[in-house]
Amino acid sequence: MAMLKHSPMKAGLLALAFGLLTLPAFAADYVEQPFFRDAVARNELPPIEQRVPETPLVAEKAQGQYGGDIVTLVPKARDIRYLSTYAYTRLVGYDRNLVLQPDLLESVENIDDRVFTFTLRKGHRWSDGHPFTAEDFRYYWEDVALNKNLSPAGAPEYMLVDGQLPRFEVLDERTVRYSWDKPNPRFLPRLAGAVDPGIFRPAHYLKQFHAKYADQAALEEQAKKQKLKSWAALHNRMDDPKELTNPNLPTLLPWRVTNAAPATRFVFDRNPYYHRVDGEGHQLPYVDRIFMDVSAPGLFAAKANAGEVDLLFRGLSMGDIPVLKQGEKAHGYTTLLWPYARGSELALYPNLNVNNPVWRKLNRDPRFRRALSLGIDRKTLDNVLLFGLGVEGNNTVIEESPLSFPGLRTMNATYDPAEASRLLDEIGLTERNAAGIRLLPDGRELEIIVETDGESSLVVDGLTLIGEFWREIGVRPFIKPQDRTVLRNRVFAGNTVMVAAPGFDNAIPTAIMPPTEYAPMRQDNYAWPKWGQYIETKGQNGEPVDIPEAQRLLNLYKTWMNTGNRDVQRDVWTEMLRNHAENQWTIGTVAGALQPIVVRNGLKGLPAKALYSWEPTALIGIYRIDELHWDEATVKEARR
Repeated sequence: MAMLKHSPMKAGLLALAFGLLTLPAFAADYVEQPFFRDAVARNELPPIEQRVPETPLVAEKAQGQYGGDIVTLVPKARDIRYLSTYAYTRLVGYDRNLVLQPDLLESVENIDDRVFTFTLRKGHRWSDGHPFTAEDFRYYWEDVALNKNLSPAGAPEYMLVDGQLPRFEVLDERTVRYSWDKPNPRFLPRLAGAVDPGIFRPAHYLKQFHAKYADQAALEEQAKKQKLKSWAALHNRMDDPKELTNPNLPTLLPWRVTNAAPATRFVFDRNPYYHRVDGEGHQLPYVDRIFMDVSAPGLFAAKANAGEVDLLFRGLSMGDIPVLKQGEKAHGYTTLLWPYARGSELALYPNLNVNNPVWRKLNRDPRFRRALSLGIDRKTLDNVLLFGLGVEGNNTVIEESPLSFPGLRTMNATYDPAEASRLLDEIGLTERNAAGIRLLPDGRELEIIVETDGESSLVVDGLTLIGEFWREIGVRPFIKPQDRTVLRNRVFAGNTVMVAAPGFDNAIPTAIMPPTEYAPMRQDNYAWPKWGQYIETKGQNGEPVDIPEAQRLLNLYKTWMNTGNRDVQRDVWTEMLRNHAENQWTIGTVAGALQPIVVRNGLKGLPAKALYSWEPTALIGIYRIDELHWDEATVKEARR
């Protein structure tokens, strides 16, 4: 039994997974699922000892029994794709301590973040029983990622180091290797992300839709019948592992979708070839089926309150907690309350790339950003929005992150309206109208149009309160809710002055996680969209970074990217976090909202309390929903 070994200078071998053991098979002790007994008896499926890998992943602490279903809700059919996030089956993934461990892989050899050798589990199979081998990696790399018809943009950006692709090698049927001349420390964390990048595909299934392996004319005709433009469009429709829209596509997830849209209920049956087992010889998952019912999002809390779901979290918010608590006793469920690990529930993003020259000058002045931060009474916001349970301060990492340090959340983020006013005076905004609102240099009122997608009542309610606080320092905000797509297009075009939205997705990073969110790398950051455009398009669009403190963030990111040294990576993170607090690129308010998670009584396996986030916990993914099980008294008959 081995685990990821690394000195501060070097990454090493990864072979212990999720607190789970990779052990020799104990076939004589395997317990067949009732769900598959008839199929096995009819020789439609091999017995369980032939369906799991020879070296399965063994969850020693998992203690459940087979059977039962889980009913949950989605707001629209397309949202069934989120199961691929929280089912969290990855080549490598995070355990509950946010340590990377192998999962689908038996082991990973990592040499200085430059050379990665992956070894697959012997006997591992796709959900249709076909072997999962190195050919599936070769097919993706050579026939999908590097095929201009299927991937016009080329290989994924995280696979490039200084613009160079990796050397990809198939060493044998179970072993592949990716090599770069320089470190690619993003590679493994990207494979463990909330959205699986999928660097392998079921080659045996997809080759029938690929012009290299099938008759192109026949494929073009088939595409035409489906009103698609080409064989490549047909291949891409069939190759949909994240969206879960193709029931015929083999999977490695614990459950596989059995029906396609249009539908109001989507049924996921257990995967007979899943690679994880428990110490008693039960093949995971314990639960036979997951039902995803399509429902109006405004009814989620009411349906949970009425006892119509077994598990529900996405689509619920802190404001639903009173309603959810009311129905617990009558309808036999419990509402878990997990802290949401986000940088800030409400953050303000002054657009440093706004087109208007007056606002551009103001937004780029750190004194202006600090003044707006110091003018917010976060304690009142916390009491009103989060029932006094939140954490006041900057949009930054939470205290539980190993990268947190004292003062990080409070720097320039206390309530000090006198200092805020002094800073605004120092900038030259001393003139006021009769209502006490400051005047811009061109004589207009200092009215900040704060735009938001309007999807979160917490954000809109918080902005209303912030408006009251800012009026005390002579600033008038105007709240402008709008459609998310419209908002994003306005941001990208440089038309927004300020945007209000949730803060950083990943507020519990470790040093090995790339600090991409914290550097001006992406156009979807509302504070610096044109800088992000410039980086993403390699200078073809947008604007180059032209503020030294922001350029420092880029330089630090490059330092992180070019090292496998964990101490250097930690130092980079520390300086970037301090840079954010000092410069207030985004203005945080309060963090630590509670995410309600409705769990039917009798459904066991989730911790009473844990951190909830998109990155890196994959919503509830790292807590292993394949280990959820019904207790003996409440194993339910499968719903029809």
